[in-house]
Amino acid sequence: MHIINRRLAALTLIGAACGLTQITPAFADNWPSRPITMVVPFTAGTTSDVIARSLAQELHQKLGQPFIVENKGGAGGNIGAMVVARANADGYTILFATTGQAATNQLMYKKMEFDPQRDFAPVVLVAKAPVIITARPDAPYSSLKDFIAFAKANPGKATGGFPGNGTLGHITGELLARSAGVDFAKSQYRGSAQILTDLIGNHIDVGMDSLAGYVPSVREGKIKALAIASSQRWSRLPDVPTVAESLPGFEAGVWYAVLVPAKTPDDVIAKINAATNAWLKEPKTQEFLANLGIQPAGGTPAELRAFTQSEIDKWGPIIKDAKIEF
Repeated sequence: MHIINRRLAALTLIGAACGLTQITPAFADNWPSRPITMVVPFTAGTTSDVIARSLAQELHQKLGQPFIVENKGGAGGNIGAMVVARANADGYTILFATTGQAATNQLMYKKMEFDPQRDFAPVVLVAKAPVIITARPDAPYSSLKDFIAFAKANPGKATGGFPGNGTLGHITGELLARSAGVDFAKSQYRGSAQILTDLIGNHIDVGMDSLAGYVPSVREGKIKALAIASSQRWSRLPDVPTVAESLPGFEAGVWYAVLVPAKTPDDVIAKINAATNAWLKEPKTQEFLANLGIQPAGGTPAELRAFTQSEIDKWGPIIKDAKIEF
């Protein structure tokens, strides 16, 4: 009797184990069966929010369930990212991340409640927003090459404006100083608006920030565009060279990516990845992003993982040398 009972128990356990092995694929096949929350770790109306809402609408249409955008700003995006890091890995809570939460914040913040490489799984790189280097209208230089020559001849006399300590504009300025071997004063602002005002008013010499907010003033001749830190020239400002044309290999920009909690089923990740890549290939999407000064990306989860690591490797020494920490 004991032998029979043991055999029954063993068969029951084996059956349960087999059942468990079938749960994940079946779950993934049925996903999504209810609304999904897309957390944007910044306030409503920001560029992240605008892109995320457009993507959410497309995912809703392609996958058949609502994608509800939830804004949770604060601490450089860390608060919203932490919410997703702690969520169930079931595909119903996803993060629309930027460079900070996915890569660079961990290099600056002494205490973070999550580890992006441990707590998230990559889904897809959505887009890149290159940094633009601009100058005051009466500056004695009209190209990045000329600015570098001026800065070398006048060390510490030029002033660069950045949209806040630790922002991509700031660390791009640090990378530029290191790559070109120049020294210039650095002035931190709260956002882009005051940088633009002070450039137009000739109160600072150069500004380094995400592209979109500066394009109208460049086109109107209110400020000069010295270079764009993208891999290739931007079609909307074709006469503005890339930084790499003066400093080979130089590229810098904010990027946007979809992440999910670690251990989210691979099939769920694949569905989000495929739908997002399809959206990025649509002409209307490319026009929408171009109007924001943003370049579509796309690719596989593995490519996003590799790209993220390359960004950490690139910015780590810059941030350490500049002693940027919070």
